[in-house]
Amino acid sequence: MAAAPETAPIARVAMVEDDRDTRARLAASIRAQGSLRLVAEYATGAEALAGLDSGAPDVLLVDLGLPDISGLEVVRFAAGRHPDCDILVISIFGDEANVLAALEAGARGYLLKGSLQHDIAFDIQDIRNGGSPLSPVIARQVLKRLQAPGRESPTKTAGAEDETILTAREGEILNAISRGFSYAETAQMLGISVGTVHTFLKRIYRKLAVHSKTEAVFEANRLGLIR
Repeated sequence: MAAAPETAPIARVAMVEDDRDTRARLAASIRAQGSLRLVAEYATGAEALAGLDSGAPDVLLVDLGLPDISGLEVVRFAAGRHPDCDILVISIFGDEANVLAALEAGARGYLLKGSLQHDIAFDIQDIRNGGSPLSPVIARQVLKRLQAPGRESPTKTAGAEDETILTAREGEILNAISRGFSYAETAQMLGISVGTVHTFLKRIYRKLAVHSKTEAVFEANRLGLIR
């Protein structure tokens, strides 16, 4: 008898959103998807920090405009305490300062509330598969920043170690990511854990002076560090 096909593990999702209608709409979308399970809803940043202190979901949706503290604090806390948690920002703020701050803090995707024209479950599945969901206007901002004339590239400082040179393992990981492989697929190919992939990516971000996977691939291609 043929073995039954493996089913994908259910992703645990939590959200930090103060608007009741938005929270209800996101919750309905998540609950309608069999591969997702909504495990927590927080209306304030303080509630989120308390809940995240004892554990983390697989995916955390975060609104930046919370009534008590900035959602950026929640992003930083979650990314620092739970590096394997995929953080997706959903906000009305589309300015460059907030976008870059969120990506630098550890968000792996950024969506504008006004551009949410499809089921959020698709974006959650995308980020779980190694993607970085970005609203079109956000993606254009990132590319514009990368392509801006006079943008400084990572360079070697006098007497310092040349940190712009990727190690063999870092190059393998970035090559795989740039070819569209998810974090899980990359980990399986290289015989390492998904957590280790995330750790290497953080080192790559630091060396290339970038804040997201999209920026890292663009900058590494520009510098000729990956194929």
